[in-house]
Amino acid sequence: MMSFVRTTGEALSLDQATRLTEAALAHGAEIECDPLTVAVLDPGGHLVALARQDGSGIARPEIAMSKAWIALGMGFDTRELANRAQANPHFVSALTGVTGGRAVPAPGGLLVGDQDRRLCGAIGISGDTSDRDETCALRAIAAVGLVAI
Repeated sequence: MMSFVRTTGEALSLDQATRLTEAALAHGAEIECDPLTVAVLDPGGHLVALARQDGSGIARPEIAMSKAWIALGMGFDTRELANRAQANPHFVSALTGVTGGRAVPAPGGLLVGDQDRRLCGAIGISGDTSDRDETCALRAIAAVGLVAI
């Protein structure tokens, strides 16, 4: 069973959020991803930074923000939500309904913590395959000196 985040640290600063978006986009370019959109939210689910590459679809900002938002709302990453969707599709269907469609059960939404694993915010990426979106998020978190929790 997944453990839930219970301790909140200092919220991501605009500088950290900007560096997360830049690092994610740089890694996406490095591995030749399709155009990406990256959203970074604070622990309360408020948008801190958003970057959308040229050519990234018009729905991508909402998808990226929703991936980050539902990770915060559930207390675990969206890969876990995707796994739960396969095991219990009725739960995720209900979750999608009660969240107004904001539950995106696809990898690419991760909780971001400090070195003490205290929640600082979340990152969501959309634009390539969900696995590659998630890889870019993980690389960005590490590049900024934070941890995925």
